[in-house]
Amino acid sequence: MTTEERLLKLEGIVEAVVRLLPERITSLENRLEAFRQELKGEIQGLRQELKGEIQALQEEVRGEVNSLRGEMASLRGEVREEIASLRGEVRKEIASLRGEMNTLRGEMATLRQEVKAEINTAFNRAMLVFTGLAVILGLLTFLR
Repeated sequence: MTTEERLLKLEGIVEAVVRLLPERITSLENRLEAFRQELKGEIQGLRQELKGEIQALQEEVRGEVNSLRGEMASLRGEVREEIASLRGEVRKEIASLRGEMNTLRGEMATLRQEVKAEINTAFNRAMLVFTGLAVILGLLTFLR
């Protein structure tokens, strides 16, 4: 095979390639465009899926928050009831202590009266003794 024949053969191959290139390029462009569209579709689908999951999670979180708020309200009620119960117990205890204190005051007043009576009795006895001594001293002085 000669150089000319080789050149002609190469020229034919090049021309065939040049004729096929636009079709192949168009085919590749179409495939790329189809791939882009497919990717866009998948991306859009994933976005929608993510939005759905995010909304579901938001609803779940809202539900949990509302549940926790309910529990907090319940606990507040329980705490208020417990505080009210403790206040009642404290008031009862204070009333009891006041009663005991009043009882002790009464007992103290009674004891004061008893002590005063004892002091008066002792004072009266002392007066009788002193009066008796005065009479005896008076008689002794008179007899002397």
